[in-house]
Amino acid sequence: MKFNIITLGCKVNLYESEIMKEKLIQNGFLATDFDQADIVVINTCSVTNMADKKSLRQVKHAKRAGKILVVCGCSSENHQVDYQSQGIDILIGNKDKSKIASILLQYLKTKQAITCFYNQEEYEFEDMTIDKFLDHTRAFVKIQDGCNNFCSYCIIPYVRKNIRNKEFQKAINEIKTLVKNGHKEIVLTGIHTGSYHTPEGHDLTDLIHEISKIEALKRIRISSIEATEINDKLLQEIKENPKIVNHFHIPLQSGSDAILKRMNRKYTVEFYKEKIAAIRNIKPDVSITTDVIVGHPYETDDLFLETIKTCQEINFAKIHVFPYSKRDGTLSSTMPMQVEEKIKKQRSKTLGEISKNLEESFFKKHLDQQVEVLIEEVFENESIGHTTNYLKIKVSEKLEKNELYLVHLTDVQDGYLLGKRKEKVSL
Repeated sequence: MKFNIITLGCKVNLYESEIMKEKLIQNGFLATDFDQADIVVINTCSVTNMADKKSLRQVKHAKRAGKILVVCGCSSENHQVDYQSQGIDILIGNKDKSKIASILLQYLKTKQAITCFYNQEEYEFEDMTIDKFLDHTRAFVKIQDGCNNFCSYCIIPYVRKNIRNKEFQKAINEIKTLVKNGHKEIVLTGIHTGSYHTPEGHDLTDLIHEISKIEALKRIRISSIEATEINDKLLQEIKENPKIVNHFHIPLQSGSDAILKRMNRKYTVEFYKEKIAAIRNIKPDVSITTDVIVGHPYETDDLFLETIKTCQEINFAKIHVFPYSKRDGTLSSTMPMQVEEKIKKQRSKTLGEISKNLEESFFKKHLDQQVEVLIEEVFENESIGHTTNYLKIKVSEKLEKNELYLVHLTDVQDGYLLGKRKEKVSL
């Protein structure tokens, strides 16, 4: 039978979808597009109300198309009753994704709907490993799950539960396999990646240091890390380890101390700025990207202006802007002084324009430079890839996918830096 997987949300979901894909193929199922599929797996997201709505729309679309329907992920975990009313064939949450093939085979044998959720608070880390990403040049490796931060606006600690981590040696072995199978860039990911810590005392820096010894691995990227987890040990590793990429995604969420406190974020604006300065002192050309939520309860016009000022002072390479989404069950949802939707929409637009200008300025800084690009997409007359500091590069010729090239940058156009190939990088 043929299947199609629809993935919504974060890089953890992307990794888990790739696991499901690999398991299904190993058990004789064939991957295809939505129209040709007999089975559709929807890996849902619940980070915002919009993500929930998008997830549910995908479910209804697949149901109308008459597919055998498998639904999993954060939205199904968060809204179990709502999803149970949709007539879904297999409905699970965030646990048992690695068992998807055996669950599906059981359903096909009995034709009895399967619904399985767990109430236990202390989840074990679900052991997942993958050999190769079939559709991606860079490989994501989930080393951590869950979050104990309980930011006041966030539902994720309730649907992903407690922090748990992949065993140190298992993570290393998985990365060795991925590199052996051709991946030159590894992205370490998790719900709260920087919290990675094993019972033996290994932390994220130890893991980065160890995998950098893999000769064929050229780039190590952290999907996201909190400012509070950028300690002296990690900074020293960034300074000494040339395989760590020149890009860090460090969520700010607000540029106002008053709102950070309401959000239960565990730092001040000044603390955040100090961490960025420490990284830039090591890597002056580093790309710093971030997340910012606008319209959180109590955010006045003046406090929003503080966020604008902070973002401009830090001079991010890009800002991912999110209007505050009221999530039932979180502390922020019970707060007074909720911001009107039209104000949130306007603030999102304002900060989005600032992000666009910052990104363009960061791009233009690199014009007439020669950079190393890992090619990720290849078409008949052009190739697309990223630099170590996450500049998106387009070259007007067909190059080899998953190879590194030196490219001379000539222009900025539609979110890309355009460049001309100089030579292939010998490894």
